[in-house]
Amino acid sequence: MSERSSARSTDRFEKKREAILDAATAILNREGVKGLTLGVAAAAVGLSTTSVTYYFKRKDDLAAACLMRGVDWLCAAADEAMTLPTPPERLRRLLELRLERLRQVAVGEAAALASLADVRALNNPQRAQVTEAFMAGFRKVRGLFESPDLAWLGRGRRTARTHMLLEQLFWAAAWLPKYDPEDYPRICERMYDILIGGFAAPGAEWAPTPMPLAELAASEGQENGRETFLLAATRLINARGYKGASVDKISAELNVTKGSFYHHHDAKDDLVVACFDRTFEVMRRVQRLAMALPQNQWIRLSSAAAAITEYQLSEYGPLLRTSALSALPEAIREEQVAHSNRVSDRFASMISDGIAEGSIRPVDPAIAAQMLNATLNAGAELGFWVQGVTQKAAPAIFARPLLMGVFSR
Repeated sequence: MSERSSARSTDRFEKKREAILDAATAILNREGVKGLTLGVAAAAVGLSTTSVTYYFKRKDDLAAACLMRGVDWLCAAADEAMTLPTPPERLRRLLELRLERLRQVAVGEAAALASLADVRALNNPQRAQVTEAFMAGFRKVRGLFESPDLAWLGRGRRTARTHMLLEQLFWAAAWLPKYDPEDYPRICERMYDILIGGFAAPGAEWAPTPMPLAELAASEGQENGRETFLLAATRLINARGYKGASVDKISAELNVTKGSFYHHHDAKDDLVVACFDRTFEVMRRVQRLAMALPQNQWIRLSSAAAAITEYQLSEYGPLLRTSALSALPEAIREEQVAHSNRVSDRFASMISDGIAEGSIRPVDPAIAAQMLNATLNAGAELGFWVQGVTQKAAPAIFARPLLMGVFSR
């Protein structure tokens, strides 16, 4: 009798814990670590804050547990994919698992997984624990490229391609809601086709036209001073997250006072918006320069991708990572996502024109553009993943695998 009672008690504990995690994950995905509190999570499941502390002592414990569910799913999916014999089969299975989980979430058959974009907002030791677990998952996914046929791929190139691939899995959650869930299997096939075959038509070569990076940065004088300020803020937010990039740290980075900060921006959210505005303006400048090239659309598109990837590692970079979106109020976040979508839509137009002229092979332009946008955004962290990579080498190491095929030489 006591054993049955203990089992029922354990079941109740686990069910309540899972309900708290489900609610907290929804808050985390909507408002980031900044917006998740024990009190808000408790209210979402009809409990008192004291009751939630029975399961999670601190806010960071709760946030870390949400993030760990996402990491655990990634590790399990990678393990299942790795049971297949060839890299293409493993890639297809990993995509299928990810899009099927997103389909289940969309139709209410499964709980959402936490976005892993906000790990930096945790405090230690929770941040270190989640990061260590994610790195283990990253290594599992990198195993996808381990095959005698891919022995020519060095460790750094495998790591770069893994980073790019994971960005596709994560960013898909942002753009898939524009489609009906019943279409997710079809979208999975199209994503797989793009990753395997790239964008280039048969016979096309990787020969992007160089662009002057200095022309992509802000201009002189007072505007240049603002660019310096935004660049410092961008670097801190990318490295430490919204929470870790405090006004004090940004001011110290530039050796200015807090008063100087507030001279530029009324609040920290305004600063993040300004950093995003800078990011999208740089990408639009690249697109305009690329579209003006007297070349075919393949050269224009690959030149734009190469320029942005190189810019990320240059003295003018990086651009702000989309992970900062989670810290913004919902209305402002939706506005910034709309800016990102307009950048993607322009890439989609270039891809469509390339398909029509025959320089780009037939792919789904909208999906391909989102995948390209995700790759270029992820380029901001390439230096972290591939130590010692140079800005000149970055386009071939990181952008080329998407545009020419993830298993291409």
